[in-house]
Amino acid sequence: MLTNPNTLGLFEDHILEITQAVHAAGGLMYYDGANANALMGNSRPGDMGFDLMHLNLHKTFSIPHGGGGAGAGPIGVAERFVEFLPTPVARRDGRGEYRLDFERPKSIGPMRSFWSNFAHVVRALTYVYANGGEGLTKISQLAVLNANYVRVAVKGFLETPYDEPCRHEFIASAQALKRATGVRALDIAKALLDRGYHAPTIYFPLLVPECIMIEPTETESKETLDEFIAALREIVETAKSDPAAIMNAPVNTVVGRIDETRAARQPDLRWGS
Repeated sequence: MLTNPNTLGLFEDHILEITQAVHAAGGLMYYDGANANALMGNSRPGDMGFDLMHLNLHKTFSIPHGGGGAGAGPIGVAERFVEFLPTPVARRDGRGEYRLDFERPKSIGPMRSFWSNFAHVVRALTYVYANGGEGLTKISQLAVLNANYVRVAVKGFLETPYDEPCRHEFIASAQALKRATGVRALDIAKALLDRGYHAPTIYFPLLVPECIMIEPTETESKETLDEFIAALREIVETAKSDPAAIMNAPVNTVVGRIDETRAARQPDLRWGS
């Protein structure tokens, strides 16, 4: 399984060489569609040599991400694998009506949760219809544009380990800031909460120390991106002059910084007294 572009926000330029090598060894390539918002309408996994793939409906197709959100999405396969798909398969009959087809002798059989999260699937389908092919292509282009706009601005005050054009997201690092001030990626994320922002993913991917993964998506305007960049810059500047102010964040939220070690060792699992 491979994601392209990957979690660093980088497109694998040698993807054809990789998939050809796997095929030559008798293997199959499975595409992780988590980052499809970077390439819709611009490139196709099948052209990269993938045999099977899934599409995450969250993020790319408007479904909320996280908090127990949608674990649903379509699976696509190369033509030679169609006969093995799970049953039932929705097919259109001669009258133009859809029927569930169970008569597929080579199928791997029924899926336990065939209906999945129906409301999420309908919302995603509506989103696809509402935007159309040209709209989905533009969504990807805007996601890539926004990510690169923020990346270029952020590298003036935070490390960007992969200093090249990204796709839908990019990686920054607070490693140098931590060495100089003790302020970590976690502290920056907490300080962003004080400034009204949902913090980006931190400490993932694991190969980048003090990692901050920033993915603005296509929905943000230049004004909101500039405000986010300004907030991030102000946090870094404050960290250099008054590290404690960032290490103690958040102070404006309903719940402040918790003792994470104590919470893990002595969890309070009961509501109320």
